[in-house]
Amino acid sequence: MIVHELEPITLIGGAAVNKPILLRAQSLAPQVVAADGGADAALAHDVMPLAVIGDFDSLSDSARAKIPADRLHEIPEQESTDFDKCLRNIMAPLVIGVGFSGSRLDHQLAAYNTLVRHPQHRCILLGTEELVFLAPPSLKLDLPKGCEVSLFPFGAVEGVSDGLLWPIAGLNFAPDGRVGTSNHATGPIHLSVTAPKMLVILPQAMLELAVEALLATVAGWTGP
Repeated sequence: MIVHELEPITLIGGAAVNKPILLRAQSLAPQVVAADGGADAALAHDVMPLAVIGDFDSLSDSARAKIPADRLHEIPEQESTDFDKCLRNIMAPLVIGVGFSGSRLDHQLAAYNTLVRHPQHRCILLGTEELVFLAPPSLKLDLPKGCEVSLFPFGAVEGVSDGLLWPIAGLNFAPDGRVGTSNHATGPIHLSVTAPKMLVILPQAMLELAVEALLATVAGWTGP
């Protein structure tokens, strides 16, 4: 384990990171870790990362020179993404990832794949419009009435819900079958799912509520 913190961590990826999004994440998770070239984005926003983790194929020479050597953790294997390398080497109550929801769809899909592959880690990926996280076994979210809630399965999964306009009980979800996009909250929701396969997608304005809900979750998934 490279990073071990008792408070939530902000993780910066290699996609574009705007200042307001970064500041929002840092207000909830002040300590910053960078995934490879995300270190350049961190330095561009005057943030010195606690650690840089990755294969270093996109870390600039100038960033490498500015960051203390003992904070650089190169993992050269090419079997996993930099986000995967980071998530499995960070021990913290929660990770808020920024810079993982950029213009490249393949990178976004790989990031969502990593969320599902490491279900024991609580992680929220924050974009400019939406946020995404893996649903824990049971989740209570104090959402406002009318808030859009999308559920997207990355594998076979079932669940039950209270507080959704269209309840999910009795439905069999699968990535090549039924999905749960464009649902809405009628107020606070309670969601339970049978497997660590369901992604929850909310408006980015719900970040604080999502962080509070995930940190309050008692039961979690075990690792692979």
